[in-house]
Amino acid sequence: MGLRRRRAIASVGILVFLGFYVWLVVAVGAHVPDHPVATLLFYGLAGTLWGVPLLPLMSWAEGKPFLKKR
Repeated sequence: MGLRRRRAIASVGILVFLGFYVWLVVAVGAHVPDHPVATLLFYGLAGTLWGVPLLPLMSWAEGKPFLKKR
């Protein structure tokens, strides 16, 4: 599979994942206690951790192995 096709598939995958992730964060965020520190921690972590699950997909899109065994 060519690099161009991989990037196109990864782009669609990222958009689908982010749509689901935002929906999930909003749904779970409704159950976070109404305390400023709890809200800050939850949304701070949610806003930071969205990229971690996408690392293997972005690595695949560039044609490089995510975890290279030596």
